[in-house]
Amino acid sequence: MRLETLAVHAGADVDPSTGAIAPPIHLATTFEHGPACEETHGYSYIREKNPTQTRLEEAMAKLEGGEAALAFASGMGALCCVMQSLEPGSHVIFPDDAYTGFRNLYREFLSHWGIEYDVVDMTDHARIQGALRPNTKIVVAETPSNPMMKVTDLAAVAEITHAAGADLLVDNTFATPMLQRPLEFGADIVLHSTTKYCGGHSDVQGGCLVLHSSPRWKERLYQTRKIMGAAASPFNSWLVLRGLRSLDCRMERHCSNAAKVAAALEASPRVERVCYPGLASHPGHGLARRQMKLFGGMLSFQLRGGYEDTIRVASQVKLFTNATSLGGTESLIEHRASSEGQGTKVPQNLLRVSVGLEHAEDLIEDLMQALG
Repeated sequence: MRLETLAVHAGADVDPSTGAIAPPIHLATTFEHGPACEETHGYSYIREKNPTQTRLEEAMAKLEGGEAALAFASGMGALCCVMQSLEPGSHVIFPDDAYTGFRNLYREFLSHWGIEYDVVDMTDHARIQGALRPNTKIVVAETPSNPMMKVTDLAAVAEITHAAGADLLVDNTFATPMLQRPLEFGADIVLHSTTKYCGGHSDVQGGCLVLHSSPRWKERLYQTRKIMGAAASPFNSWLVLRGLRSLDCRMERHCSNAAKVAAALEASPRVERVCYPGLASHPGHGLARRQMKLFGGMLSFQLRGGYEDTIRVASQVKLFTNATSLGGTESLIEHRASSEGQGTKVPQNLLRVSVGLEHAEDLIEDLMQALG
């Protein structure tokens, strides 16, 4: 079955008791069990698992081509679960350009959990190899990266990682399984903030981990999620599951619009640089062509000017909304350095853009008038 068809039908079995086409939402927090607490219906308590969450996990596993998946209350909840499942004394390698929540995690919490870490440029394979240690357990990659849109060679990094006896975790939030399937390139775990494109409508929070081989990770991740309480709620699971039904169609429009917006920005004399892997000028363009179906709906650009000029442009947009997050139907723009706050390494002249589903020409006209 092709991926586009899977997106529509995965986790969408007709309800056997009513014949309903739309999956039901099971809001129960507790389920009947036997007198010795044996599960008689497959479920016991909502924090452990619930039927709607199970449907979502089945769908995400099929879309990413994994053996199993675990849904979470947020993408950060999913990543924290992985870190909390490691033994004290473990070592993790993080990418130098990544979602700011990753940086907050390793700066503020990992030392308290007895976990060591290094931060490297994932496009520099020699640096990755140099950072590996005998106690390295996880290498984390995000491609395209946030917000500089770097492209990581997943197959090469997987080979380096596995040669050192570690596992590769890939954040696939920007690309989604419709554009890129990291497990096919050797990744062991795929991370999603399902808040973004999987949900697709800026109205749900969630996260997910998809596992290439379930016995290696599922038991310890499941136990950590159960005890630490990061399970997804039934309603949020249902909303993400609904979002998956239109994911392929939405991603095609996001990608088409982003490509047009990126080309228009690159042609503007007011723009110093456009970070979008679909542009031939992008250093990772050739690699992105090999491991992605299309190039995504996210881009960033740097102005010929400083902080004040960049904030002025952000204040002049009329169709774009200044807001955090991404992947919804509406187009968003954000001065990422201000969003990340103290300690950010994002250039002060950079704006990150989540290109929505509006008409591309309307989006281009809005950006051009804001650029002046």
